[in-house]
Amino acid sequence: MGTKSLLSQQSPLVRPEEQFRVMNEPQVTKFVEKMKPIGLSPLKPTQIDIFQINVGKLCNQTCKHCHVDAGPDRREIMTKETMIECLTALEKSGASTVDLTGGAPEMVPHFRWFVEEIRKQNKKVIVRCNLTIITANPSYHDLPQFFATNKVHVASSLPYYDKRNTDRQRGDGVFDKSIQALKMLNEVGYGKEGTGLELDLVYNPVGAFLPAPQAGLELDFKRELRELFGIVFNQLYTITNMPISRFLEYLLESGNLSGYMEKLVNSFNPAAAKGVMCRNTISIGWDGFLYDCDFNQMLEMKIKDGAGKPMHIRNSDWKFLNTHTIQVDQHCYGCTAGAGSSCGGSTA
Repeated sequence: MGTKSLLSQQSPLVRPEEQFRVMNEPQVTKFVEKMKPIGLSPLKPTQIDIFQINVGKLCNQTCKHCHVDAGPDRREIMTKETMIECLTALEKSGASTVDLTGGAPEMVPHFRWFVEEIRKQNKKVIVRCNLTIITANPSYHDLPQFFATNKVHVASSLPYYDKRNTDRQRGDGVFDKSIQALKMLNEVGYGKEGTGLELDLVYNPVGAFLPAPQAGLELDFKRELRELFGIVFNQLYTITNMPISRFLEYLLESGNLSGYMEKLVNSFNPAAAKGVMCRNTISIGWDGFLYDCDFNQMLEMKIKDGAGKPMHIRNSDWKFLNTHTIQVDQHCYGCTAGAGSSCGGSTA
């Protein structure tokens, strides 16, 4: 499905320093300068309430916009030992929600055990599901029932409600497999009123532009999916594509980098800036190191303690994490443009 990972292409963009160099080539205002007039420089957390855990880069898809550079060729996955360290920290942190992402998190060994252990702590669990994993092979066909049994909130990627746009971004055949998976989720109660089983869809634009308003797109998605396929869901999240990793490669190859960065800068919204997800979320890598967000994680911008040492989940200091300075760079414009963008959709 889709394209090749940057890793398998041996692209220089695999290196974060090369991404920073390219991303900073367009002569636009530095993000930190945009934040100063609205009192958000330095940027500080509000209160850490969400653990977003990237359990690995292994995936059954290689989508063109993927900021993780995930794919079948990636071997970085979280061990059970690191999962246990996450569980220990979670219990101490006071966070209410665990957001599991990847890659395809379901492909990681001990994934189901991890979900069950998190639920034993009475924490909300969100799983970022690419949908096609459910139909990938028989060992995953029972995922909808597993999710339902554990009351998992499923957030599913679907670029559009038609085959052409979806397959263009995610690979040939993805749309049909996604529709099949959504029907399987609906069959066990997901997206249906009164079940308490939340099914949300995630939309990324197919191209170098910002998402349309979230509320209007949600109405369109609900109408078309119900009328064409009988599919129902709860909410639609719109997420702006970040100028890093594979989407950065696309911007370079299509000659859209400068125009896209200017668009992000010109669409800077102070209200969205105040609600960026890094203020209430801590991002945990597959190896246990801590970051301010999943995008910083892919750029290897580790959180460092007072002594300048990268912080690991096993020695996490929650007083420090709730007061430290959040690291920012030009990619952060993606979260503050227009109505804003986070893993939970628009922020303003």
